[in-house]
Amino acid sequence: MNIQIAQFDPLSVETDALILPITSADKKPMFTAAISEIDVAVGGELTRFASDTNYAAKRGASLAYATAGRLPARRVILAGVGAEPVTSENLRRAYGAAVSAARDAGAKSVHLALPETNSVQAAEAAAEAALLATYRFTTYYGKARAEDPPLKEIENLTISDGPDIAAAVARGQARANAITLTRDLANEPASVLHPVEMAARAQAVAEANDLEITILGPAEMESMGMGAILAVGKGSAIEPRMIHLVYRPNGANKSDRSIGIVGKCITFDTGGYSIKPYEGMLEMKGDMAGGAAVLGAMSALRALDCPHTVHAVICAAENMISGEAFRPGDILTAMNGVTIEILSTDAEGRLVLADGLVYCSKQGVQEMIDLATLTGAIVVALGDGTCGLFANDDPLADRILAAAGAAGERMWRMPLTEELNDQIRGEVGDIKNTGGRGGGAITAALFIKHFAEGLPWAHLDIAGCNRTTKPSAYTPKGATGWGTRTLIDYLVPGAE
Repeated sequence: MNIQIAQFDPLSVETDALILPITSADKKPMFTAAISEIDVAVGGELTRFASDTNYAAKRGASLAYATAGRLPARRVILAGVGAEPVTSENLRRAYGAAVSAARDAGAKSVHLALPETNSVQAAEAAAEAALLATYRFTTYYGKARAEDPPLKEIENLTISDGPDIAAAVARGQARANAITLTRDLANEPASVLHPVEMAARAQAVAEANDLEITILGPAEMESMGMGAILAVGKGSAIEPRMIHLVYRPNGANKSDRSIGIVGKCITFDTGGYSIKPYEGMLEMKGDMAGGAAVLGAMSALRALDCPHTVHAVICAAENMISGEAFRPGDILTAMNGVTIEILSTDAEGRLVLADGLVYCSKQGVQEMIDLATLTGAIVVALGDGTCGLFANDDPLADRILAAAGAAGERMWRMPLTEELNDQIRGEVGDIKNTGGRGGGAITAALFIKHFAEGLPWAHLDIAGCNRTTKPSAYTPKGATGWGTRTLIDYLVPGAE
């Protein structure tokens, strides 16, 4: 989709679809002057159509009206923003749903109007939502689909111009590109996106965005004592990789903060010798969504002028079964010397994070955030679409919750119940890598806490967020890209 910026008159613009934002009050749509003028031009049919369909301009609700030649625009699409106050998430949902409706109606050219107030905020949200709502992963469509009807696509999207709109649209595009990268990575089959390929993708991101990068292979990891990630990767014919990217700010915007973000990147998880059932493996190509979100966020920091130094560590391994694979009963030694008693080889994500966090802590960061599709227990506790936040530092937790709220990504803080530490106390090692079913998400977080090295640390369990079977305003089925926007809003002040 080509996004451009231009001034236009909604009454006279020739376009396949004209998108107009509309708020609601008392469960009724609030018609603006521009919408009222269009309603007059079509003989009051727009208001009658809205009344007949009980359209209330709820957040993310769109109404498409065919003008039948009464206007140069073939369709008018109302984008429901919901009630005041208007937030960026309301605007993203409104414009995302409206752009999807335009595409599904066959529109090739779309003109998108902005509200009279909050136009800069709306422009950023509109550009981001338009690109995300029309996202499709079609890399592997082949000969059998060659005779399918062509996919409907919008070719040109024009956003109404005004002061500071161009910069806002550029920010929205940068954010959308980051989330698109995250989705693409998580949608790739594991036969393509293995640890070595993930390192190659990270190398390309680093080169394109002026980031420093260090890629550690087994020899380097062994010399540093990373016994946990090495054990997880032993069963695969494809070696693990620890990927370290660094963003350093330029110019006067530079701050003195240094932040670490760490992503679990298990490119496929069989469960190892604690093998998963068939159904449990179906979506395990997405067990690298935490690492994908970290790389996606890093890809946007230069374009968004992040003021902080950011160290990103992606812990990439494939958990497979072979004569070399690690076993229940094994004792591993992590980079900080903590010994780990293996009860389940299917609790491998916390193992790669253990070495990743310790490595990140040694880079001079002042705080660390990790993202991982870690436990089914968090899905039982919070359901699909809500991330569990664990943290050893209240101010850090509060800042992350605020960023998630601005990003429109649901998050709930969970307790680090110290009494549950007994469940992971080792018998022949320091700690066990699982504490059983009871409080499973909490004991997993308590395990990871052993590797925070005394720094303010937060753990985001995104097991219920990384994929969806129910499309929403700007998120189609499949990989969601969850966490990328929260990281961006956390790292870049005013990014939303």
